[in-house]
Amino acid sequence: MHIGVPREVVPGETRVALTPNEVRSLTAEGHQIVVEHGAGDRAGHPDNEYLDAGALSGDRANAFNADIVLQVHLVGAGNRASNSDLDQDLKLTRRSTVLAGLANPLSHPEPVRRLAEHSVTTFSLDLLPRITRAQAMDVLSSQSSIAGYRAALIAAERVDKMLPMMTTAAGSIAPARVLVLGAGVAGLQSIATTRRLGAVVHAYDIRAAAREQVESVGGTFVDLPLDTSSAEGSGGYAQAQQEEFYARQREVLGNEVAAADIVIATAQVPGKPAPILITEDMVRAMRPGSVIVDAAAAQGGNCALSVADETIERFSVSIIAPTNLPAGAAAHASRLYARNIANFTRHLLGDDGPQLTADDPIIRDTLLTREGQVVHAGLRALLGLETPDASAAGALHAVTAERN
Repeated sequence: MHIGVPREVVPGETRVALTPNEVRSLTAEGHQIVVEHGAGDRAGHPDNEYLDAGALSGDRANAFNADIVLQVHLVGAGNRASNSDLDQDLKLTRRSTVLAGLANPLSHPEPVRRLAEHSVTTFSLDLLPRITRAQAMDVLSSQSSIAGYRAALIAAERVDKMLPMMTTAAGSIAPARVLVLGAGVAGLQSIATTRRLGAVVHAYDIRAAAREQVESVGGTFVDLPLDTSSAEGSGGYAQAQQEEFYARQREVLGNEVAAADIVIATAQVPGKPAPILITEDMVRAMRPGSVIVDAAAAQGGNCALSVADETIERFSVSIIAPTNLPAGAAAHASRLYARNIANFTRHLLGDDGPQLTADDPIIRDTLLTREGQVVHAGLRALLGLETPDASAAGALHAVTAERN
């Protein structure tokens, strides 16, 4: 197959969808890969490394004139929907092309309609099911781990205390206290990293099952007097709750937030805005010089005062709200992402080209558009589209992308 790798154009994005190592593996399997000039520069991979790995180098049109286009941010995804480059990229994309990348479609469904209108086949890897066979393709886990690490380092740099306990001739210094809200992959990495830096770390998650995971990386689980029996949704993700629950949660979290020198907030619910866990009054009660890193800012944020991609100071508390933490470690983030998406590509292709089989949950759950239609059931509901009949939807079957 002919695989294209365009340069990422989302502002601030430094990652690349394929690294030279994965290019080398895929070309050895018989695929032809074209990488847009400069696509890997910001991740530490100049064009000559791709050429040495067996890829061809071309312009953006060359990268999109492919059977399969691999990206970090899918064409038209999320906040790219209103960007002028969306129209240009779609003009460069053949109608027979398969696109794969991150689209965040449950939060931003409208752009998917545009992709369907262009008759491309698109896959969003952030919808991968949490099953054993998909672990090697799990881009959310690999990138969230980096996000949690970066959030911890940013907080440690910004706070007005050192994290470890120290005993000096001038006296002893108590360790800093960290509170992590949300114990998913990002939260657990934040716990582990701040613990390695010497802080005392407490963590809260709505899911009772997270206690064991928090304790396994050195954190102390925060018990709150709340009924969380319905908190865990499918795939181990948190389930959205009623506003009454969140109001009570904020009320009982107040003392924990006030006692922390650093709060790292990572709580998210798939397809929903991030829940507000930290109110303005809670920030006001924190010690001056404290820090909040809102790692859920891309989904609206866990702190009511967060401003996406800005650092603000309120009541002498720094509130940092980055929306793309993995981009701050582009080399390793790209390495992990490339391995994930290369494994997905191998699974998709099979032996005879793209295998669009309805009984494969990896394909079924990530497939957004095909043959001019939005085919993902959840997205159709969000877009207010009727469920297509069997003849209109078409049974998913093996297809091979046409070449021009």
